[in-house]
Amino acid sequence: MAEPLSIAVLDARVKTLLPQEYQDSYEDMQPVPMRSAGLKFGADGKVAWNEMWGSFCDLAMAGGPPHKGTLLEPAPGVEIAAQSERYDEVVREICRGIDMVTRMPADPAPAAGWVTVECYSDAMAGWLARAIAMENVAVRLNGRMLDVPAGPNYRLEKEIKNVITVLAKTTHYWLGHMPRLQQRQIASLFAGLAEESPLIQPAPAAADFPAESYQAAMGRMAATIADATGLRQSGHRYLGWLGVECPTVRAAIWMMRAMVASNVLSRREGTVLFVPVNSVDDPDGHRVAAAVVRVHTLAAAKGVL
Repeated sequence: MAEPLSIAVLDARVKTLLPQEYQDSYEDMQPVPMRSAGLKFGADGKVAWNEMWGSFCDLAMAGGPPHKGTLLEPAPGVEIAAQSERYDEVVREICRGIDMVTRMPADPAPAAGWVTVECYSDAMAGWLARAIAMENVAVRLNGRMLDVPAGPNYRLEKEIKNVITVLAKTTHYWLGHMPRLQQRQIASLFAGLAEESPLIQPAPAAADFPAESYQAAMGRMAATIADATGLRQSGHRYLGWLGVECPTVRAAIWMMRAMVASNVLSRREGTVLFVPVNSVDDPDGHRVAAAVVRVHTLAAAKGVL
């Protein structure tokens, strides 16, 4: 069983998840973006994805700027069906780019709107999923498989590049900044958290998506969080995410990290903390709402709020 969450336990979990260079400085990090790398093309006229980056921005997990300011989502099925040839082109380019920058297999996912990436281990996939979500790119985790988004209106220099960059960035940190011992410690942490409760991710969209129960769960979550913390629901509307207004960017970053260390995917946009709504894995939204309340209490005790 995972230990009850306290500031000391939370700090230990966060340090386990972060590359060593952030472990003693993450609370002082500022989300200052770097200049975006431009596209480079090879002799064949295609983007040379593996030649574009010499360095990356700090991880959003560590308090750096998220790769996307707003969530990059998969295209809806009706949009994909109307532009199937263009969609196939986008998926092929995303798969090609991911293979070039990570050397991990990437293929069209069975569900439209997604590309599936096979990671080297379950622990790697679990860490990448958490890190990618915090970079504001949609992601789904299933064992060692990750799904990342695609759509027919994705542009080469924008959304296609966003997906490939976030895989390049997170894989770079996992493989290049985290020694094998730390990777094993992360695997052990994930296993301990899963014994208590599985990772809560945003609800998947499907033909049988339970819209009514989903909306009811979101409403209960928002009310519970507001009553216990005073934090109000934001005006953002993303499928699978509830936005909660925090008083400052620092508070949103701190609570985002704490939620992930509580085995709940989380991300932020400015001062808004986003937490998952999943009426299948968390039917009444109780677990996620309780985690937000608990994290809010710790943030207040820490002096973050």
